[in-house]
This record gives sequence, C-alpha cells and structure tokens, in this order.
Amino acid sequence: MPIQNYFVKENARRAEIDEFLSQELKRAGYSRVEMNKTPLGTRVVIYAAKPGLVIGRRGQSIRDLTKVLEDRFTVENPQISVAALESPELDAKVVASQIAMALQRGIHFRRAAYWALQRTTEAGALGVEIVIRGKLTTDRARYEKYRSGYLPAVGETIGRLLRTAVVDTQLKQGLFGINVKLMPPNVVFPHKPVVKDVASVQPTPKPKVEETVAEPQEESESAPEPTPAPVEGEVAEVANTEKA
Repeated sequence: MPIQNYFVKENARRAEIDEFLSQELKRAGYSRVEMNKTPLGTRVVIYAAKPGLVIGRRGQSIRDLTKVLEDRFTVENPQISVAALESPELDAKVVASQIAMALQRGIHFRRAAYWALQRTTEAGALGVEIVIRGKLTTDRARYEKYRSGYLPAVGETIGRLLRTAVVDTQLKQGLFGINVKLMPPNVVFPHKPVVKDVASVQPTPKPKVEETVAEPQEESESAPEPTPAPVEGEVAEVANTEKA
C-alpha cells in the first residue's frame, strides 16, 4: 500500500471513531479523542466533561467501548482512559452539544443560545459566536447568529487559536445545525497592544554609584613651616636699616 493511502485510511478511521464517540457519549459532554500507538497496543484517551458517565457502573461502559473499537474499527488492543475537562464551558464541542440537547428537550433556540453565551462569557472567553440553522420559525430554513465579546474574523491568530465545532440534531421541524466559534482567554493578539497596570509594574532599580572622597594626608614633622609674606611697612623698615 502506498504511504499516502495509508495516512488517508488512518485519518478516515479516526474521523469515524470521533463521530461514533460523539454520538455515544453526547450526554457525558464528549470533547475529543486522542489515539497513540504503543508497543503494547493503542492508547485511547477520551476527554469529556463528565468522566463518570463515560466509565459507567463498575466500568461496564469502558468494556463495551473497548469491544466496539476492537471489533468494528479494528483497533489493536485498545487501552481506554478518560480525562476530565478543566473548563467545559470553554470547549466549543461541549457548548454545541449542550445547545443541541436543549433543543431536543423543547427549549426555544434563542433561550438556549443566550444561555450558552452567558455561561461561556462568565467562564472567561474573550469572544463567542453561535449560529443556529434550520426551520426556526417558518417552513423556510434560515439562520440566526449570536455574538458576544471580541472575536476577529481573519488573521493568523484566529486560524491557530480559534476553537470551532459543528453539531447537527434532528427535530420535528427538520435538521438543525449548531456552529460554535470560541476564543479562549489569555490570548495575545499581535495587533492589540497589552496595557499593563502601573501598580503592577515594578520600577527598574538604578545602579548605585559609590563616591570616593580622598582623605587628607598628614603633614610630616620634618616639613618646614611656610614663612608669612612681608607687609609693606616691614619692607620699608628693612630698607632703611640697610641704608644706615
């Protein structure tokens, strides 16, 4: 098999596994999966907001997932481990899945969108954009967009740090699509200068300059004492005595 065909097949299989896990673990807040080959088999790490639902009672769900990955997707000796997300509100896939589940429970789409905007903003996201497509109010499909915060549309920072997710859900009206774009906190934009607080900036210490003062030298005992300069009157007397 050519090397390019191998990578295409491997990426297609990983995409199928990701789609399968997103459908099976949507109630657990599934985010993503990482697969790495080891000498003992394949290490599979599942990131979810609720790890307890992924593990199941006495690990039954883990054993079922292991069997499915090994039989259906031909994963060699899968070793599954579950990792919890630190902040599920800042994960675009989790936010989109929560909106889809809210729509399935009959909650109005605007209420679900504003609820998601509020939670992500309170979690510290710099900007959020939610787009819901489908037959929202009429028989004709359309979309509504909800934005909050600062979210640029173009740039190298956007393509590298922006978190996006698309989730579809089937309702009575038809197929609905939820697209979420989220900018995590603590992102430095090259075109946006960082303003630091004056109180937090410590002044640069100035170099200390040591002044050396020369000590006066002690006069030696053998040095002759200076003779005082003669006064004008004394000079005249000395001249008269010499004449006499």
